[in-house]
Amino acid sequence: MSGEFTVVEVKSEWERESEDMGSKRKFWYNNPDSGNLLFKYPRGDSGEHWAEKIAAEVAEILGIEHAIVELAVFEGRKGSTTRSFTNVGIGTVLIHGNQLLESAVRSYDPNKKFGQSSHTLENIWKALDSVLSALHDSAKAKSTKCRFADYLILDAIIGNTDRHHENWGLLLQLSDGKVVVDLAPTYDHASSLGRELSDTKRERLFANNQIGPYVERAPGAIYWSESDTRGMSPIELVRRSG
Repeated sequence: MSGEFTVVEVKSEWERESEDMGSKRKFWYNNPDSGNLLFKYPRGDSGEHWAEKIAAEVAEILGIEHAIVELAVFEGRKGSTTRSFTNVGIGTVLIHGNQLLESAVRSYDPNKKFGQSSHTLENIWKALDSVLSALHDSAKAKSTKCRFADYLILDAIIGNTDRHHENWGLLLQLSDGKVVVDLAPTYDHASSLGRELSDTKRERLFANNQIGPYVERAPGAIYWSESDTRGMSPIELVRRSG
C-alpha cells in the first residue's frame, strides 16, 4: 500500500451517462487514456470515497481480485472512480447475483432491495453451482465458490455490510464460439470501515475499546436462514461458515 494515493481529476467533457443502479449518485465517463470508469459521490459527509479506495488496497494486499479504484474529484467535489471490468473483452457481460438467484432458487424476488432474506449463503452456492456446473466442470464451480468465500473474508476484515444481491456476479464472455464464465472481481465497498462515523465517534470507539461490538452488531446483506429478520454481520457469517 502506497503512502499517498493519487487523486484523479475527472473532466466534465468526459461525462457520458448516469448510473441508476444502487442508491448513490454516480455516472459513467470515458477517460481517453484509461477507458470506461464510474464516478461515485459519497453520501453527505460520509467517507464512502476513501472506504472504496482503502478496501481495494486491502484486497490487493490479500491477493483478492477487485475492481480498480482511485480517489477522484469532479467539479470540486470529492468522490471515487471505479474502472469498468467489463472492458476486459468484447461482449463481456456482468450477470448480477439477483439474476442468478432468480433462475436457480424457486420464488426468489430479484427486485426486492431490502430485507431479502432469501439472499442466504446456501442459496448463493446453489446459484453458482447451477450456472458453473452446466457450463464447466465441478472443479471450476468449487474454485469459484472458494474465491467468493475470499470476498466474504474481505467483507469481515473491512466491515462491508453491503454485499447485497447486486454487489456480486459472474462475467460471461463469448470466446471461440464458447461461453466462458468467471466470477466478477469484488466491487462496491463504500459501506465499510466505519465510513458513516464522525472523527469524534471513531476516536471514542477506539478509546473505549468498542470496535469489536461495533463490528459484531452491524447487519450485513447476506442472511444465514430465510426465516431470519436481519442479515448476518460479515464477521459472524465467516465465523459460522468456517
